[in-house]
Amino acid sequence: MSERRSRSGGRAARRQARTDTSTVNIVPYVKRQVPVYEFASEEVLDLVERNADTVLEEIGVNFSEDPEAIAMWKEAGADIDGERVRFPKGLCRELIKTAPSEFTQHARNPERNVQIGGNNMVFAPAYGPPFVRDLDSGRRYATIEDFHNFVKLTYMNPGLHHSGGTVCEPVDLPVNKRHLDMVESHIRNSDKPFMGSVTAPERAQDTVDMAKIVFGADFVDSNCCITSLININSPLTLDATMLGALKVYARNNQATIISPFIVGGAMSPVTVLGTAAQVYAEVQAGLAFSQLVRPGAPVIFGTFATAISMQSGAPTFGTPEPSQVLHIAGALARRLKLPFRSGGGLCASKIADAQAAYESANTLNHAALAGVNFMLHTAGWLEGGLAMGYEKFIMDADQAAMLQVFLQGLDLSDNGQALDAIREVGPGQHYLGCAHTQANFENAFFRSSIADSNSFEQWEADGALDAAQRANALYKKYLEDYQQPALDPAVDEALTAFIAQKKAAVPDSNV
Repeated sequence: MSERRSRSGGRAARRQARTDTSTVNIVPYVKRQVPVYEFASEEVLDLVERNADTVLEEIGVNFSEDPEAIAMWKEAGADIDGERVRFPKGLCRELIKTAPSEFTQHARNPERNVQIGGNNMVFAPAYGPPFVRDLDSGRRYATIEDFHNFVKLTYMNPGLHHSGGTVCEPVDLPVNKRHLDMVESHIRNSDKPFMGSVTAPERAQDTVDMAKIVFGADFVDSNCCITSLININSPLTLDATMLGALKVYARNNQATIISPFIVGGAMSPVTVLGTAAQVYAEVQAGLAFSQLVRPGAPVIFGTFATAISMQSGAPTFGTPEPSQVLHIAGALARRLKLPFRSGGGLCASKIADAQAAYESANTLNHAALAGVNFMLHTAGWLEGGLAMGYEKFIMDADQAAMLQVFLQGLDLSDNGQALDAIREVGPGQHYLGCAHTQANFENAFFRSSIADSNSFEQWEADGALDAAQRANALYKKYLEDYQQPALDPAVDEALTAFIAQKKAAVPDSNV
């Protein structure tokens, strides 16, 4: 009886250790020690670059409903036909040369600053879902409470380095004011770096102004404190909303991720090389425009490419062809000497099941191999991006933590080589009790926060829970243990006053 109690207590202690969120090893970002996988040959990259140049020169890119952008391109030497801009060969790449190859995004806690570009990798949660899902309530529209929850979960999770942006769309708030609450949540509920609003130029400006309250106006003008997602309206269109937000952030020296949003077969050709050429043309046009706005403004070469089911028309995820596009885009970003964004825990599954796991793992691992520097959608993505899953978030963050360990490479120290252990144990014995094992056992191997590796009997005694059920319990424990990071009282007061003034200035609107 006493032995059984002792074993049960040991299991309880192990469960507690797996779910202990009170002490985490803070790694602000991954310093990659593993080489990228060069999937495409130089001949292939040359071919894609030539084809992209042809697209830029002969077909061009629409800069819609933005006369200022058109005038800027005309002055830069582009060929203008209404809203269509055609680019002489090499013009875009020449302009892009002023963009930094690597930059720091500052967090309000300097220990959380992230380095974007080079051999560094930053994990951020999913972005944009209007729905949320968990085992308790199923699928429902997201609220501001859900938004707060996901910011808190990201803050608490050591596998994620960046607070992200629209982690879910709080549909219970007016469209024209919800950006204030979302940015405020990132600032108050986390001290990791965050992303800004892009749904209107004035909302982008509000984000910049809130950052100035936190960091100081002069600091913001000289340093990157915000990253923002500027989606190309593929094929070959930058619309007024995205251009307006891009100009606000670039003029304020804040980072923009220039990222085509492509469903292959609908928004790009059905072939890998055709999609890659279109991606490269679109990205170059956006990157170059950011440098017209403010030379030296930080930018990230982005791509989001998936495929379409030719039978149903629905987007698919985790399939081979988008991974091939991802690898080619990563190599082209390195040619431009720019940070690269892609990847994520992408899936079409409606729930956190085997389909979600397989599809997400395919994209996560290819992104790691391809040299992604900024991984948006790392955690939580379900249903093709329509839903943010609480359990899925925990599962994905666990995978991100695992990737982080892998990318940190090998321990080449004497301890890592472990010759003393081999000498001590010798032939025919075991390593369980040797001095090296005792000294290293706490950190010897990655320990998943949700995987169950116990015997069938132990698993059954612990409730026979599946991974989603374990993740459900863990996300609740994270929220239970959450403590809001301290915020300077003067910043707190100024932020509250700014938001109140902005909300009072205009009536609520759902546009």
